[in-house]
Amino acid sequence: MATPHCIRVVDSITELNGQDAGCIAVSGSHGGLSSARYAQAARPLLSVFNDAGGGLAGAGLAALGYLQSHSLAAGTVAHSSAKIGDGHSTLATGKISGLNACALALGLQEHWSCQQAVDFLLTTRKG
Repeated sequence: MATPHCIRVVDSITELNGQDAGCIAVSGSHGGLSSARYAQAARPLLSVFNDAGGGLAGAGLAALGYLQSHSLAAGTVAHSSAKIGDGHSTLATGKISGLNACALALGLQEHWSCQQAVDFLLTTRKG
């Protein structure tokens, strides 16, 4: 299991594994159902995805509801703020565009930068 202060920045959420449970996962992946299933298997404290512009019928945001149904926090960054497929871009320039209820319960807020959300969790989850 990852330490509570672990951040995993990955271009694809598929890079996570069971040792990443409890980490903060910042990915360049779209927020679709296929990505959500990888996050569910790894069980990070928070999974961050790219909203992919929403996608057809909200497909780029589907991870939020799916992970909420599994009691896992998730958020998306605006596709206009970070490169899809680039986790470092997500962290460096991503702006939170969506959060599920589990993420809101952690104290995160929409419109924060991804870096601000990560820093907030690192600060509040110490000890």
